[in-house]
Formats: sequence, structure tokens, C-alpha cells
Amino acid sequence: MAIIRILEASQAKRLLRRKAARLEEAEAVVRPILEDVRKRGDKALMEYARKFDGLERKSVAVPAKERQAAAKRLGREFRSAVKVASANIRAYARMQLPAERKQQVAEGVALGQIVRPLDTVAAYIPSGRYPLPSTLLMTAIPAQVAGVPTVCAATPRAVDEIFGTAHLLGVSHVFQMGGAHAIAAFAFGTRTVPRADRIVGPGSIYVAAAKKLLAGEVGIDFVAGPTEILLIAAEGNPRFLAADMLAQAEHDTDASAILLTPSRSLAEAVAAEIATQLETLPTAGTARLAIQKNSAILVVDSLDQAVELSNEFAPEHLSIPSRSLLKKIRHAGSVFVGPHSPEAAGDYAAGPNHVLPTNGAARLRGGLSAADYVKVISVQELSRQGLERILPAVTTLARAEGLEAHARSAEVRFDV
Repeated sequence: MAIIRILEASQAKRLLRRKAARLEEAEAVVRPILEDVRKRGDKALMEYARKFDGLERKSVAVPAKERQAAAKRLGREFRSAVKVASANIRAYARMQLPAERKQQVAEGVALGQIVRPLDTVAAYIPSGRYPLPSTLLMTAIPAQVAGVPTVCAATPRAVDEIFGTAHLLGVSHVFQMGGAHAIAAFAFGTRTVPRADRIVGPGSIYVAAAKKLLAGEVGIDFVAGPTEILLIAAEGNPRFLAADMLAQAEHDTDASAILLTPSRSLAEAVAAEIATQLETLPTAGTARLAIQKNSAILVVDSLDQAVELSNEFAPEHLSIPSRSLLKKIRHAGSVFVGPHSPEAAGDYAAGPNHVLPTNGAARLRGGLSAADYVKVISVQELSRQGLERILPAVTTLARAEGLEAHARSAEVRFDV
């Protein structure tokens, strides 16, 4: 019996219909925690950190000595990996930043924009079943590139790879706290934890629920759901494709991996490879459930149909065989092109961010970017002649809206 389902194109709608996120239940759990931290600040935060995060020290703030000691315990290979990944992430983040501009759009009318960083940002770094130092790289480095003065990171467990990486990056505001209480602390601020302008990074359903409830109180990146990958291939190495699907499936049992192919023989070869690779995969317990419950191989009529279905799904990760399909891609969190661009490369060291929209949010935006850490502020500078040129448009539109003072505020400059 095959581990993964092979379905026909007629079953695409059912396959690509995501399960509804059960955020309502999580919201009911976290709502009183958020309110408690808002009211009691550090006292409530410490109680939750001791209860849920196993905190033993007297503060959620991780001292510099502890971060430095963690960095010293990191192996040479890990340090080298951080160095390589950091350089690529930093270079890509610089490319993403909006530029300051000024342009004379008409005689006497100079328009432009200035770019200013947020004052404080907070990165949530999961450290449960899989501690994710890579997420610290992906969230802290773009903030540093953007010039954010105060970059904070929170993680529920004391993990050398996370605390040590924070030291290597120069992230000095590190807190051992997780879950909804960490999100609340950054949203409201406490005596120990600075109030953030934006909270970024993935987390559990409780973290997602807390971010959703506090959006508006604090800026967020997006409300994340289960991770997902969609692959399109008409031919290729079945071992590569199976490995990419399992890489996504091992995240958690709610993850999904979907292959769209017009080739029945490729579908069968990939299905066989998945079964073979699962036999030696240390995370097979998780990956097998994700493959059986949420994943499938769909035999489509053509690559064009595959792209159409992909755009409808708007996947977090999208793997395509060549650049020739790029022009047809409208919705995806991040695109991986060709046989030597595995999603894992993007997760760790290629450069683009791995904090990506899920649950179809790729219809609305791409992944986390250095641009998420700055404000683009418009600038307008008009001369007397420039204002005079557009005065009829200003006063006519103002009076059409019944705003006489607006019209007069422009006209008064010509009464003297």
C-alpha cells in the first residue's frame, strides 16, 4: 500500500482545500493570558515563564554572560554555517530595502520619500521540538540591515544554538519566554521587556492566536498556519522530489507536501521513493503522518494546469522546474527554481527569508522582508508657483467635499 495518495486532476479542488485553522479554540485559551500580562506586567510574565517555559533565573532577560557562554560552546562547523548564512541573508535584505527618493514631478512641485526604521522589533524564535536558530538569523538580520535600534528575540527554552547565535549577531535583548505571554509582553511592554512596534516570526497555534488578537495593538508579520510546499514537475529525479516533500512533512503532522505532475510514471516513482526514504528518516514518525493525512501527488493534464492550480492554492513554498514558468506565477510565498534549489537551501543559507505566508496569505503578500522593518514617509515640497499651479484642483476638490477651511488654507497664501 502506497504511503502517499496519487489522485487525478478531477480531485484537485478537494485536495487543495485547506483545513480551517482552529484558531478560535486557541484564542479562548490565550485571551486571559494576554489580559493578565497587560494588567500585571512582569509579575504575570514571570509566573507564566516559570510554569510553561521552565524558567529558573530571576528574570526572563538572558544576561550577556549567558549568551556569551552559549556562543563559546558552539562548534566550529555551526559557527561557520552561521557566518555563511548571515552573509547571504544580509546581502538579500539590503536588496529589499526601499530607497529614499526625490523627484521634481512638475515645476515647483518636488515629491519624495524618506525611509526610517521602526524603533523596536521583536522576533519570536521557536525552541520546542525543533529549536530554530535559523529563524533568529532570518528575523534579526533584516532588522539590523534596516537600522532598527532595538532588536529583541524571545525563545521559550535555553538553547545554546539560539542564545549563542544571538551573541554572534550582536542581538543583546534576548528573553527566555514563549507562547502567548511572550507575545503579550512585547505588545504591551513590561518593566523588563520593551514594547515592540512589530512582532515577527513563527510559532505554535497559541502564538498565532495571540498575534491575531493583538494585531493593531502591535504590528505583526502575519498569522501563520501549518507549513506547506507545492511542487510542479513533468520530469526529473524522483529522489530529489521525494526528499523535498519529506523535508516539508517532517516539520509537524499538520504540514503538507503536494506534487503536481502530468506524468503518471513520475508520480508512481516519487511515491515509491517517499516510502523508501521514510524507512531511514529519523523524523519518520512525524513525516509519515503528514504525508498520509495532508499530502498527495496529483496527476494533471499539463504544466499550464499545474500552474493554474498552484496560483489558486497560493502556496507558502513553490518548487518549479525552470524559469520558463516564473512569468505565470502570481501567488507564492517563495519560489525555488530548478533541480538544485531545494527548499532547505532557502530555509537556512541562500538568503531570502524563510518566514513566509501560509494558508493562502501569499495572495496578499510575500515573505518577511527588510522593508517590513521600516516606514516609508512621503515628503512634499512646493514653491509658491508650484502651489499656484495646482490651486484650482485643491480648492475645487476641497469644496466638493464641504471642507471650506481646506480650500482657504491654500488660498490664504496668495492673499498677501
